[in-house]
Amino acid sequence: MVRTKRNICLADTEFIYAASLLGIKDYVPAYLGTNLTEHDLLTGVSFASGGAGYDPLTSELVQVLTMDDQIKMFKEYKQKIKAIVGEKTAEEIISKSLYVVVSGATDLANTYFTTPFRRNYDLSSYVQLLVQFASKFYQDLYNLGARRISVTSMPPIGSLPSQRTNAGGIERNTVPLYNQAAVMYNSELLKETQRLNKTLHSVSIVFQDSYTPILDMAQRPSAYGFEVTDRGCCGTGIFEITLLCNSYTSEPCKDPSKFLFWDTFHLTEKGYTILINELVARYGLNVG
Repeated sequence: MVRTKRNICLADTEFIYAASLLGIKDYVPAYLGTNLTEHDLLTGVSFASGGAGYDPLTSELVQVLTMDDQIKMFKEYKQKIKAIVGEKTAEEIISKSLYVVVSGATDLANTYFTTPFRRNYDLSSYVQLLVQFASKFYQDLYNLGARRISVTSMPPIGSLPSQRTNAGGIERNTVPLYNQAAVMYNSELLKETQRLNKTLHSVSIVFQDSYTPILDMAQRPSAYGFEVTDRGCCGTGIFEITLLCNSYTSEPCKDPSKFLFWDTFHLTEKGYTILINELVARYGLNVG
């Protein structure tokens, strides 16, 4: 069955829970997965590459797929669904699908603040560069037929355990400069999405503020049932991320529901569930 109004394409794995909460599908498979069925392709896939950013240098530094690579995969994806359902139905699926894009945090947190390779830009100039990269990505999606794009803001990166470890001093405090940078970026990205909504025909780009709810969870953890916000559940919770969280390092915490962060960069399942529910309630996102 072709579900033209219940399709989701993700540009980041962090919001994988969105598909389930929106009632689309419980699991959004990777486009590069080896066992994709026709049903998988017709109801939504993820083009995400962990560690990627709008800035192509971010992806190059950690040797993952760039956003341009993801666009190339999306072009291939279009051809595959045309072969399954025909051109007319495929175009309908593409235009009515919801495209969830979550990126930018690694650009500032890792590329700009942690490495020297973009320090020829002052912070304001780099933010403008990032917004230009982001805008090009949205316009590339638009030119390929996307009309419903959900853009998620940058989180309070100065409150992430990884950045507290990197720049928070011996006490691992929150890093105000990093959060201020995220606020600056979010403000400029919001303006750009508003501009695109006015200039691109029949597009709806919804800017979602994830910064505020995540910061609130970090600052008022007890209100959400959290007890630990300064480190992740896995490993020591101070520096481990993704693949470094494994059985060879150390066991995860006994009760992840007490932790806001799973590793030093990503929220726990509970954290993401609270966040997605908040965003859906605030912005009324749906694909029905």
